[in-house]
Amino acid sequence: MTDTHIQAGFSLGTFSAAGSQPFAGLIRGDQVIALHTLKKLADGNGLQLTGSESVFALLQNWHTNFAALSDALALADQGGALDWAPVSSLKVHAPVDLPRQIFCTGANYFKHVVDILVSMGPGAHPGTEGMTPAEHRTYAENMMQERATTGSPYVFSKLPSAVTGPYDPVILPALASQPDWELELAVVIGKPARHVRREQAADYIAGYTIANDITSRDLIWCKEPKAMGTDWVSSKNSPTFLPLGPYLVPAAFVADPKQLQIVLKLNGEVMQDESTSDMIFDIARQIEYISSRVQLWPGDVICTGSPAGNGIHYKRFLRDGDVMEASITGLGEQRNACVAETTSR
Repeated sequence: MTDTHIQAGFSLGTFSAAGSQPFAGLIRGDQVIALHTLKKLADGNGLQLTGSESVFALLQNWHTNFAALSDALALADQGGALDWAPVSSLKVHAPVDLPRQIFCTGANYFKHVVDILVSMGPGAHPGTEGMTPAEHRTYAENMMQERATTGSPYVFSKLPSAVTGPYDPVILPALASQPDWELELAVVIGKPARHVRREQAADYIAGYTIANDITSRDLIWCKEPKAMGTDWVSSKNSPTFLPLGPYLVPAAFVADPKQLQIVLKLNGEVMQDESTSDMIFDIARQIEYISSRVQLWPGDVICTGSPAGNGIHYKRFLRDGDVMEASITGLGEQRNACVAETTSR
């Protein structure tokens, strides 16, 4: 695979047309070609391309398939007339449909966590009594710097049944009064990972996409008994509570995942606008930590944390009729309308 292949760039997605079965496609610019079409070209030229039936299947042999896709595109550019279609003519689904496992890293943006600690006021934590606001902020910043150096990521799982497409409606559950947005950079794993050292973590990343970890704030804590702690099933796993996509952008085409801008707009107003450089634990550390606890598989998704600007900060939560527009540098955009759940008895 030559450097020109990397410079050309492409992304991967899942599409359907007029109610047909979803298919895996490769995107360049605003055009899509079905992977099964590229497979015919690859097979005819001795290239090893497997799993063209879905992006998930493709990821099971990612490194070989990435090279084969790149070489097949190079052959096509040399004169092969292929059947491309405009993206605008297709329905776009979540790119990995569906991942086996989804992990989320909470409280992972420095400014966000510091703001939360400061908002609690002096005295909320032992040793902060009587501090001025400036002293309290310095205390919180020092705490997070120490956590970044000696601590570990805070990770929980999210169910694949929460995944929805990048342009599909988000259904606001009837039992929740505080549904909230949490835009995040998502990492997609490209090969089995267990006990990965952070220095080798990049070798296990297939690519990146956009995730919005919708959360019902009023359902996070168990009501009875309170000592049981968090209730992630109720608060984070309602259907449509993880808009994913639009595309999987291979890691080779993302120059620096530590320097991507995360922006979420609610009804046109910017609510989140932060760089991934503000992460407390970077992607490599997250992969190291998660793989030390569990087995990661190709196609698994890691949502790497959400920056400041969630609804809980503004005391403004999602309502029927709201529209969320989300983007991350180089990864495309999401647009999800919010719709109140209707229940029948």
